[in-house]
This record gives sequence, structure tokens and C-alpha cells, in this order.
Amino acid sequence: MSAVEFRKNEEKSRYEAVVDGQVAGFVTYEVKGDEVDLTHTVVEDAYEGQGVGSTLAKGALDDVREQGKGVIPTCPFIKRYIEKHPVYTALAAGLGEKGTDQDAPKGIGGGGSF
Repeated sequence: MSAVEFRKNEEKSRYEAVVDGQVAGFVTYEVKGDEVDLTHTVVEDAYEGQGVGSTLAKGALDDVREQGKGVIPTCPFIKRYIEKHPVYTALAAGLGEKGTDQDAPKGIGGGGSF
């Protein structure tokens, strides 16, 4: 697989992972005052298991940190990434309370619209 390029697409309110010029996955977000809600992660089936989701999570969390904001990990994939990478825990104060919406989409999956 070619290198994964990470970029922020403010027009679509999402972070994108690009491979060979094609969007391989994305994380949607909503800015809510001094926090950024990372709402959903999508990785195209052809790129699953190749680190695209991790690249997206790390890039999104690093961007939120650079902005000096906190994160609301509504997306279960982002929440699990934070739990596995404690360096991001401080960004998600109240991790046990946020991101627990039972009706939210569950984790990474195809079917997103690019």
C-alpha cells in the first residue's frame, strides 16, 4: 500500500486519509465551543486493516490538541483509540460520560459517502 496522506477538509467538516489520490477514509467532526466532537469514522473496505483508521484517529486528535480544544469521542473507534493511547486521555475529559450515545453509528465501516 502507498503512504497514507492525512488532511483536514474544513468544507466537509471531516479529516481525510488519502491513498494514491483517493479518499480511503474519513472522520467527521462538529466544533462545539471549546471542544471538537469526533462523530464517526469510515474506512473504505479496500483499506481496512492497513492503518488508515489509526492514521485518521491520530491526525484528528493531534489537530484538536494543536487547536487547544478538548475532544468529545462520540465515535466508538475514536474512543477505543484514546483508551489504547493514553497520551490523548487529557483531551477527552469525562471519557466515560461522553461518546456513549447508544444510537450513534458503531465504529469503522464502509458505506460512507465520499
